[in-house]
Amino acid sequence: MAIQWFPGHMHLTKKAIGERIKNIDVVIELLDARLPGSSANPMLAELTAGKPALKVLNKQDLADPVRTVEWLAHYNAMPGTKAIGLDASVTAPAKALAKACFELAPHRGGNVKPMRVLICGIPNVGKSTLINTLTGKRATKTGDEAGITKIEQRISLADDFYLYDTPGVLWPRIIVAKSGYNLAASGAIGRNAFSEEEVALELLDYLKKNYPKLLEGRFKLEGVAEMTDEVLLEAIGRKRGALLGGKRVNMQKAGEITIYDFRHAVMGRITLETPAEFAGWLAAGQQLDAERQVKKDAIELDRKIRFKKIPRPNSRDVN
Repeated sequence: MAIQWFPGHMHLTKKAIGERIKNIDVVIELLDARLPGSSANPMLAELTAGKPALKVLNKQDLADPVRTVEWLAHYNAMPGTKAIGLDASVTAPAKALAKACFELAPHRGGNVKPMRVLICGIPNVGKSTLINTLTGKRATKTGDEAGITKIEQRISLADDFYLYDTPGVLWPRIIVAKSGYNLAASGAIGRNAFSEEEVALELLDYLKKNYPKLLEGRFKLEGVAEMTDEVLLEAIGRKRGALLGGKRVNMQKAGEITIYDFRHAVMGRITLETPAEFAGWLAAGQQLDAERQVKKDAIELDRKIRFKKIPRPNSRDVN
């Protein structure tokens, strides 16, 4: 099942970003360090094309540190782009962000040419928490729920540094199926858009191949790499007491437990993708999307011919 989630306020946010970007010097995109590729919004990339970009891998304290280094190198190799990691333990995030922004736009600064920065990202990536830390006060609402911020806000971090905050926004159609599951596992997608059991099965399929020891340590299991996803989820449910009548496992509850433990790094520090893995998923998704578009165009052409909106092609013309 493909996971999609694009509430109405996200259409308004897309429009607002398109207008605001005209007067912006640097774009900060907050990414989830546990899924840097999946949490990078391709719609934002289109809207902000040509602007210097600062990629901030937030929640790096929850992510695999070795893979975080790989992702930072990946983004820092891109032209006009810098990448840094942040988490709650960073004592001076404002200084780190300002330094990176002025390196990307050295011509800005001072009261005559104040730095104008747009900060954006997917829902529940930690944007509001970061801004509250930067300002030293509760400037924005926070919570472990996708889509809390609903309006654009301008925040002054210094006399010559303006930060424009936007609501968390996804993109209308997620073409990388794995990204949809990773976003759901991270909390970026509203709960009504997916099944916890299905997302947990996808999550366990990845974890048993890449982090089997963390799973075994957390749930006191052995040989998780040889288990099927369903058997593993059922075993987790039994270990954690997610039972129904007749000692049957409540798979939905077991899924919720698995996702919760991942989100809060109870299992350990985990990253759900490498740059190479994501590149492969993206290429496959783009190819599948192109094939779907060809089929869609063929169906639309046939419909127009049947309703005589356009003439049927002559077979000799086709040959």
